[in-house]
Amino acid sequence: MKSRLIPDTARIPVLIALAMGLSVSCAFADAESQAKALLARMTLDEKIGQMVQPDSLALQSPDDVKKYFLGSVLSGGNSDPANNLPATWLKMVEGLEAAALDTRLHIPLLYGIDAVHGHSNINGATIFPHNIGLGATHDPALAEQAAHITAEEVAGTGIQWAFAPCVAVAQNIRWGRTYESFSDDPALASEMGAAQVRGLQTPLPNGFTVLACPKHYLGDGGTLNGIDQGNTICDEATLRKLYLPPYRAAIAAGAKSIMVSYSSWNGEKMSGNKHLLTDVLKDELGFQGFLVSDWAAIDQLGPDYKTDIEKSINAGMDMVMIPYGVGHKNNFVEFIQDLKDLVAAGQVPESRIDDAVRRILRAKIELGLFEHPYADPQLLNQIGSPQHREVARECVRESLVLLKNAHHALPLAKNLKPLVVVGKGADDLGMQCGGWTISWQGSCGDVMRGGTTLLAAIKQTVSPETKVTYSPNGNQLHGADAI
Repeated sequence: MKSRLIPDTARIPVLIALAMGLSVSCAFADAESQAKALLARMTLDEKIGQMVQPDSLALQSPDDVKKYFLGSVLSGGNSDPANNLPATWLKMVEGLEAAALDTRLHIPLLYGIDAVHGHSNINGATIFPHNIGLGATHDPALAEQAAHITAEEVAGTGIQWAFAPCVAVAQNIRWGRTYESFSDDPALASEMGAAQVRGLQTPLPNGFTVLACPKHYLGDGGTLNGIDQGNTICDEATLRKLYLPPYRAAIAAGAKSIMVSYSSWNGEKMSGNKHLLTDVLKDELGFQGFLVSDWAAIDQLGPDYKTDIEKSINAGMDMVMIPYGVGHKNNFVEFIQDLKDLVAAGQVPESRIDDAVRRILRAKIELGLFEHPYADPQLLNQIGSPQHREVARECVRESLVLLKNAHHALPLAKNLKPLVVVGKGADDLGMQCGGWTISWQGSCGDVMRGGTTLLAAIKQTVSPETKVTYSPNGNQLHGADAI
């Protein structure tokens, strides 16, 4: 199926070449020179627009993309279109993309989403084990394959940017997001994270590429008492030893964007830490991509929003996730005006604006977005396909860890009678999927179509003679061959 919103793509390279004053033959030869050429033609409003990322629900209409020259839009963990079906997503995203391409310089829009274990916001998508499960496989090739399938399904909805992989090196099981971490071992987290960057960014049919975004820089898995958005307390040598290696590996794997953490290091919020964002990540590690803040994260810098903006941008933040629209405190329109005022007052140098926008444009050019802002519409048919689900099953099989098998109780025979399955999670797809599945924290119940609960799988697997009894609270165990 081909969306009516897709323009004549053959004209796109010509339009961009004309916009940048370049010939068609060399329009995509050198991302750096192209970015600089395009930057030289941009107004301050157009530059700042590239640095702004509101949530789709903050927009009054697609016209806001054109009006404010927006460089990116996201759907947060709970920002879904009405029926949450893949075709509806595709229509929404392509409508916003068309608005971006209708601006003076035709700069394509980057649409972002948290596809952290599959395209997990989307009803019917293939869901993979969370990172804690993939880490247990010790199989980076399988993790890379899962990430590439995720990229295919992300592209099937027209989206070009996945906020993944999470490369946190969890050090405290009380951290509520431990399941997003591959391992407490920096070496394994580095290997698996780099594999997923490669898997996500491997080009798809029609030249379309999905941008990876390792997160959350830096030390988010090591906060005191496991408090999310908390404080990681350690010296710099420890910070570098435990938490920095996955980012070094991700950069080597070709990561072009990195998300900055809410958390703090020794009391200083990452969103305003110039030493770690600019001196270490950009200068020392040579990161040439761009940095994006987490959801309204710069608001935590204090004491007021304008100061938050000044500190974060000057620290090295390139794109700011501002999920809110007009009518909400600290909305994206307010951000645009405040940043313009800061540039006019000399409090944020325009050279810092130029550096941020050049990084964003270069990433878009390297991804091929100017040539291919729209994915192959046939990818829509791959979302949740049997082939994709078979790879997910393989990931599940490889991620299972048997801690103890006393008296060789396992494997169970298929002809046991009766068999009792215990626990409310056995018949709850939402609990089985966990967080970042349809909603960001997850929910109970039948959260998405096409899933199979553990109880249903057991009933499909045992022999026809086996009676399976389900006991959510474990009070019906009498006479069972196995529980």
